[in-house]
Amino acid sequence: MKQKRKHPSTEDGGSKQNPHTVTVSQISADIIWQLASQYWSPETPVDELLPYNGNIIEDIYCREILDHRSSTRRIMMLEFSQYLEKYLWPNYKRETATHAHLMSIVAMVNEKFRERVEVWPIFESKPEEYPAFFRHVLETCLPAETSKGRHATMREKTALIVFLNHCFNSMEIELCREQAKRLVSLSMWSCLQPKRLEQELREVPEWRKFWRRLQKKEKGVQMPEVAWERHFLQNLIIQFLNILEAIPLETDLAPSVVTYCERFLEFVVDLEALLPTRRFFNTVLDDTHLLVRAQICNLVQREEGKLFGQLLDMLKFYTRFEISDVTGDSLTDHQMTQLHYKKITSLQRAAFAKFPDLRLFALSNVANVDTREALHRHFGALDAKALKEIASFLNLVPDTLEPPFQWHRLDDEFLKELLITRHERRCSQLEALNEMPLYPTEDIIWDENVVPSEYFSGDGCLALPKLNLQFLTLHDYLLRNFNLFRLESTYEIRQDIEDAVSRMLPWQSEDGDVIFGGWARMALPIASFAVVEVTKPHIGERKPSRVRADVSVTLSVRKEIKEEWENLRKHDVCFLITVQPTKPYGTKYNPREPFIPQVGLVYVRGCEVEGMLDANGRVIEDGPEPRPQLPGEQRTYRVWLDSNQYRLDMDSLQDGSDDVYESFNIIMRRKPKENNFKAVLETIRHLMNTECVVPPWLHDLLLGYGDPGAAHYSQMPNQERSLDFNDTFLNFDHLKSSFPGYEIKCDAPMAQRIPPFRLIFEDVPEQRDDEPEDEEEDAKMKNALEKAIVVQPYVFESRGPYVANKPKQNSVRFTPTQLEAIRAGMQPGLTLVVGPPGTGKTDVAVQIISNLYHNHPNQRTLIVTHSNQALNQLFEKIMALDIDERHLLRLGHGEEALETEKDFSRYGRVNYVLTQRLQLLKKVQKLQESLNVLGDNAYTCETAGYFYLYNVVARWEKFLTQATAVADATEPATWRAVFEKEFPFTRFFADASQPLFKAKTYDEYMEIAKSCFRYITHIFTELEEFRAFELLRTGLDRSKYLLVKEAKIIAMTCTHAALKRKELVNLGFRYDNILMEESAQILEIETFIPLLLQNPLDGYNRLKRWIMIGDHHQLPPVIKNMAFQKYSNMEQSLFTRLVRLGVPTVDLDGQGRARSSICSLYKWRYKKLDDLTHILERNEYRQTNAGFVHDYQLINVEDFNGVGETEPNPFFYQNLAEAEYVVAVYMYMRLLGYPAEKISILTTYNGQKHLIRDVINVRCGNNPLIGWPYKVTTVDKYQGQQNDYILISLVRTKAVGHLRDVRRLVVAMSRARLGLYIFGRVSLFKNCFELQQTFKLLTQRPQRLQLLPDETYPTERLTNEEVDRQRIYEVNNMTQMAEHVYEVYMKRMEELKDKLPAEGDLQMYANLPQESAEEVEDTQTIEEVTNETPESDEPPKKRAAKETSKATKAAAAAFKPTPIVNEIGEDEPEGQDDAEAESHAAQKGAASIAVQMEVESNIAQTEVESNVAQTEVESNAGQMEAESNAGQTEPESNTGQAEAESNAGQMEAESNAAKTENSAIEAPTAD
Repeated sequence: MKQKRKHPSTEDGGSKQNPHTVTVSQISADIIWQLASQYWSPETPVDELLPYNGNIIEDIYCREILDHRSSTRRIMMLEFSQYLEKYLWPNYKRETATHAHLMSIVAMVNEKFRERVEVWPIFESKPEEYPAFFRHVLETCLPAETSKGRHATMREKTALIVFLNHCFNSMEIELCREQAKRLVSLSMWSCLQPKRLEQELREVPEWRKFWRRLQKKEKGVQMPEVAWERHFLQNLIIQFLNILEAIPLETDLAPSVVTYCERFLEFVVDLEALLPTRRFFNTVLDDTHLLVRAQICNLVQREEGKLFGQLLDMLKFYTRFEISDVTGDSLTDHQMTQLHYKKITSLQRAAFAKFPDLRLFALSNVANVDTREALHRHFGALDAKALKEIASFLNLVPDTLEPPFQWHRLDDEFLKELLITRHERRCSQLEALNEMPLYPTEDIIWDENVVPSEYFSGDGCLALPKLNLQFLTLHDYLLRNFNLFRLESTYEIRQDIEDAVSRMLPWQSEDGDVIFGGWARMALPIASFAVVEVTKPHIGERKPSRVRADVSVTLSVRKEIKEEWENLRKHDVCFLITVQPTKPYGTKYNPREPFIPQVGLVYVRGCEVEGMLDANGRVIEDGPEPRPQLPGEQRTYRVWLDSNQYRLDMDSLQDGSDDVYESFNIIMRRKPKENNFKAVLETIRHLMNTECVVPPWLHDLLLGYGDPGAAHYSQMPNQERSLDFNDTFLNFDHLKSSFPGYEIKCDAPMAQRIPPFRLIFEDVPEQRDDEPEDEEEDAKMKNALEKAIVVQPYVFESRGPYVANKPKQNSVRFTPTQLEAIRAGMQPGLTLVVGPPGTGKTDVAVQIISNLYHNHPNQRTLIVTHSNQALNQLFEKIMALDIDERHLLRLGHGEEALETEKDFSRYGRVNYVLTQRLQLLKKVQKLQESLNVLGDNAYTCETAGYFYLYNVVARWEKFLTQATAVADATEPATWRAVFEKEFPFTRFFADASQPLFKAKTYDEYMEIAKSCFRYITHIFTELEEFRAFELLRTGLDRSKYLLVKEAKIIAMTCTHAALKRKELVNLGFRYDNILMEESAQILEIETFIPLLLQNPLDGYNRLKRWIMIGDHHQLPPVIKNMAFQKYSNMEQSLFTRLVRLGVPTVDLDGQGRARSSICSLYKWRYKKLDDLTHILERNEYRQTNAGFVHDYQLINVEDFNGVGETEPNPFFYQNLAEAEYVVAVYMYMRLLGYPAEKISILTTYNGQKHLIRDVINVRCGNNPLIGWPYKVTTVDKYQGQQNDYILISLVRTKAVGHLRDVRRLVVAMSRARLGLYIFGRVSLFKNCFELQQTFKLLTQRPQRLQLLPDETYPTERLTNEEVDRQRIYEVNNMTQMAEHVYEVYMKRMEELKDKLPAEGDLQMYANLPQESAEEVEDTQTIEEVTNETPESDEPPKKRAAKETSKATKAAAAAFKPTPIVNEIGEDEPEGQDDAEAESHAAQKGAASIAVQMEVESNIAQTEVESNVAQTEVESNAGQMEAESNAGQTEPESNTGQAEAESNAGQMEAESNAAKTENSAIEAPTAD
């Protein structure tokens, strides 16, 4: 039955929203949704669904996918309705499937990949059909000429190519791998020319063996289907070449043809970039000469062919890549040169033997004839026949164009290009990289094919490298990451340049000069610029070794901005910009128009600051002494220019171009934390120029090849059989329960079975010098071993008689999986720990570090994390364990945030060592006096060492002799007298608890004596370590020694490691183990660099262990540009890639953070996740949330005044109704008594974050009774943090948006411990397939907020108690909630009124001393600065103390409540007066206790609040900049990390919202 309908005219007309957005209203009213509800919707009961009807698929395909003018949106809607999962794939059968059925599946799969949601599990539900389906796809790509079925259109061919590419890029999926590998195996060489095949087999004898075996196996058997598969890729290339060469030079060209050609090249590039697909395909590709034929085609010369040309360059790069296709080994430059010589000499031999005219070419040396010009000179005069003979002699083309090789070309243009391209000198990839400028120029910054804008939809392809599962070599790995990191930085630089230059408003004056109508905080006009030094190149290089220039500017700006410019540090990167505007004075800048034409930007060049010049023209060096104060406003900076770029510009100048360096008129700086790209790029380039020595057990794994489990400890040859678990176990029962699969053996009596324990794993074979003869014998030996553990308890040696000498003990009862993670981390090899939210990842990491520290005291461990916050959390827990703090070191900024008075930075540790040295020498002095030794023995560490050797040890040995002599004495009094009278250090320990010897047996007495001597020995051991600090005189030398020799546990962020690698390597930094926290949040390249922070030792990397802890089910690294994030897969961390490859992981399975009910919202995402026992036992989990019926609830929020989500700027989503609702619930919680520091408000978009802050600011921010919550931020920013109660606003009402990424959902659901309340449009989110598991649970509870207003915090009500229905107050909408909060508030005020003191009681406060006016002003200034950052990281206790203080001050005045106007439901005339009244009320808010409850403020007024800055852009550029600057103090803007949705439009909008906070509304108090 075919459905007839008219296409709705409103589907895509006139809307300004993203063309790929599908709204709920469109979905519910659409014919697709109606069909879905009849045939496949999961919401329709199964017995009500109509039976399968193939005509429905035909009709949908023709009307909605193939012919519809907005097919992308229609495909989106179909995919959202679960068309593939519920209808297409379950009903697919090869025998009955039509062309439309196949293409519908292909379209849905491509859409899922575009949306980046999981695809292959759908096919794994019916795997038996997949091979036939894949064959169906192949046959549709290459239909037989005799086939009567419908042939694919160009758009369909493109879709099929894209689908094939997805299959080949998903080789980790067995379904795909089994089908794809048949197309690229050795058997595909059967399509080569016979002579070429023989040549290839002759060069690789190993392949010949396989080839003969293959021929023998198939001898006499005709298998046309198999032969068709083997020729498939060659025939696909031939089809592509026919389409490509049919493109004319000038006439009209269908865009679909260009798209097909681009997608096909992308497909071929991806096949070449993976070793398993490249190995045999590369030869077939070379035999088809696709590269040469594409280089001389018409498309390359057409304007539409720009992207095609860039993809062709990528293909050329990969076809000539420096790798052996046979072995997979990387080839050196020397080896590549030898291959080149081999090709040239074979050509010379052919010329010498066959063509006397080419005798000169044949006898010349290679260097004279291997350039393109020389080859053209020699071969240009030859005719087609001669060229064909040479090419045929070299086995490049067949002798005659007979089937099956009739598709080859033999014309002279092609043959000439073939011979030249094949034999021209190759440019070394490394040389090209070393000659590349690191700073982007205007040519790259605004090239959409290379650096796409933020509106990348995922429909087209780009000339960008991809980060998938596998890489060809380490060089390829580094190069792809280098290019992507450089381009991602370029995208951010583009945003900064556009923002700064547009604020400066460059205009053309009447005489043609440039004048600036505005100003920018981050940019200044250049007064003068001069290149002052160009030094000679180093030997073997063409670029100058150094280029320096002086830039002069006038700092006629505000004081704080002037200080920012004067504080530019050495190595800070700035940009020099040339603008030549054509717009006349007064032209307004329009952010929606193209940037370059409006401002007339011509050149952009980067530079690096060396320093500011003093009055004498010398660079002011950074140092401890204060900088000199320079007079006036003129400042000059000495900068280093990029030598490579300077050489290129000078070459262009000689060719007639303009002199770039005489035209600069703007200098721009960037925020320091976002400006480290050059240092990271230099690090990667330096790595590529040195021999990267990765541990052999890691090499193949990093590239994505070999056995994924090869680096697991169980496979390592040096696996340790005996492990000392130190204080890991709390008791023997804990140990027994930790290894459920093992038999536990212990010979010690029960009384002695107390920790610490040493464990011997009997299933680990003992290490032998002789290797087993074969693997089978080795496997038999392992299987014969018993799965048992021998437990050996031992006693810690006492470290001294003082209480402080007792070692700190672990108090965490680790679960069996945590124990497995700790065991794996202690063993050599690679350990991957997947830690779901709340499973104790940090505790596991700290215990591994502690155990390694004690078990391997000579080894050094490097800790790397993504954020300073995570590093500080880790460090605080390490300090609580038994680790000597002299061995701890924290590198980089951020250690000041440690909640400890101790300084763990380099210089802080040096000071600690020097202080500790003095303390120890005092103890030596005390010991000397107690022993009555004369002399100055405690003067230095050296003299103390002699004193120990000649006085302390001698006395101890004498005492030992005396004590040993009476060991066998029958009378205890005998040996007691020796100990009490002859022990030489009794006087020294007089301050210990007395008596010193309090024991019963001789052995116990001797142990006390030995522990005292250990205490003394430890003093001198430490002094010996500190001796170097006496010899090294400068703080720098001491800090270097500390880093290289003294510290055993060194912590840093991944960014610091990337920035400082060269410095660390040059210092001789060494380490044996790496532990990475937050591994799934670290960029691939920033994970790799810490492996190589040390030089190899004798050609080997000394790294023994690599422990990575993370959670790939939570959010990935932040990539601002959507194209790099989606197309290039740059957001994939190395941790995630290793998990995808199948590397064994330890999955922690016990969570101790959230209530069991809240955990159920996200635990379905993990293999196994149960609750720890305290979740069921502790009162805070057993008691329910006061004032709420449910501990979690999804609250439906409808439109407010007909408006749901709004988008004042691209991707800057806001929802007023949700913002007001969330704030009302927060106020309700505070009025019930919930502490503010236990509540956080989260949202999924930056725009909503700013709107919620605005609403809090107006409603309750200045009210001491309510104040600010602990945090108001985005879900992305809150990853890694938690709080007791979380309120979440989902914002979107038209489309699901980026919450469709399940990883973001997991983060959002897992931040709360005790209460989670989600506000959103239920009808939108419950239908999303990816989110269904969570939203099924959420929608089982009422979607209206249910309250118990008669309760107060905390409540005694238990979670399992039934609630009387009469007590429940159900809230229907936001307005009702606001009214209810108003009522509760007034009731609370009445209660407070009764408790406040009377007027007479306040007389005692009448004559209190008053602050001076200046102090008051200073206080206000400080408060204003604080107010700008409501999301401060201030500890909750401090914030609570401030709240209490303010509340007390307010209560000290007589109670005079400000009357509150309840505007709910009143119809007031809208206008300017209302806005002024609200503004006035907000300003008064700080002084009044009353909360402003103006909930139903009109939409127009809200827009004024959210977008004031936008209006001011047009009216006053200078004022706009000033307001933005105030907004820049917000901590989040300095982190250099935006959320995943962040982009240029959003960044601009975020800036506008920050301005709103400082202009439209008074700044909030950080209560």
